[in-house]
Amino acid sequence: MEIKTADYTMWLDSAENIVFLEGAFRLAGMESYSPIALALDEWLATGSGPLILDLKRLEYMNSSGINMLAKFTISVRNKGDRSMTVRGNKDIAWQGKSLTNLKKLYPSLELVID
Repeated sequence: MEIKTADYTMWLDSAENIVFLEGAFRLAGMESYSPIALALDEWLATGSGPLILDLKRLEYMNSSGINMLAKFTISVRNKGDRSMTVRGNKDIAWQGKSLTNLKKLYPSLELVID
């Protein structure tokens, strides 16, 4: 799976079960995020084992994108049979502020910001 534009890239390393989000996600509203949300939901539904969401090279994500990540985190929690790790970058300010909220939605989530 890969979604690529001039501004951002989303791709899956299926051997390691990692989804990478890179670049800047400045999409207009939740409807614009639906292809990304659908790809994440498909990844959750068809895969097995722990999920890793790597955001280390995600420089910017607007509130609609953060909302999409929150909804996906809730979906993982509700599925009940998958664990998830979110990898962030301490040098990207929005990540330290926003990604910690995902732990409130899914306390078992492993958040690694380095």
